[in-house]
Amino acid sequence: MAIEDLGVVLAHGAWADGSSWARVITALDAEGIKAVAAPLPLTSLADDVAALNRALERVEGDIVLTGHAYAGAVIAEAPSPRVKALVYVAALAPDEGETVAEMFYRSPPHPFAPKLAPDASGLIWLPESAFASAFAQCARTQDLAVLAAVQRPISPACITVPVGRPRWKDVPSWFLVAEDDRMIAPGTQRFMAARMQATVRSHPVDHTPLVSAPASVADIIKDAIHRVTLD
Repeated sequence: MAIEDLGVVLAHGAWADGSSWARVITALDAEGIKAVAAPLPLTSLADDVAALNRALERVEGDIVLTGHAYAGAVIAEAPSPRVKALVYVAALAPDEGETVAEMFYRSPPHPFAPKLAPDASGLIWLPESAFASAFAQCARTQDLAVLAAVQRPISPACITVPVGRPRWKDVPSWFLVAEDDRMIAPGTQRFMAARMQATVRSHPVDHTPLVSAPASVADIIKDAIHRVTLD
């Protein structure tokens, strides 16, 4: 299989939108790899899976599916047989019957991690100060301003529903462990990656390396692409 016959679909996590993948998209594009960012509404896990499936339908050929943070649970629910590999970027990977929240809180929170709770509308927002202290502490000031400005709140319905059989049981997976992550404990990431039997790449990056260290993210996606194109 040639690279031009393969598509990459990127799914953003909570408190983000597709623009968070901008630098990864341009890094892949520079090497002739087309990527599409799936817009997730973050209103429920089922809604997000449906939105991801609509994005997959727009892409021709086989797919390397990549998820950041919460979206790790979303990409694992994608049923398309065209998905040939999964890439987890500091992502959550609950097993069948587990919830995203269970994995997120598996380890004690980092001292700089924000306290999270639904607002009067039942949605969970990230405090603006948390972007610099925990979400993307390695990012540039201008990037932090954009992240805070475009954030999407997440509904508890996304993180409290037990997931089904995850696709990582059936297709090869890669996992970028963010060793300086202050949102999802690195130990939890290593636990999930080992359980998945994923190919692991570990980097001293924050929770949002797609913004602060996009080359590392592009590299692990290219690793997965190389495997798929060889098969």
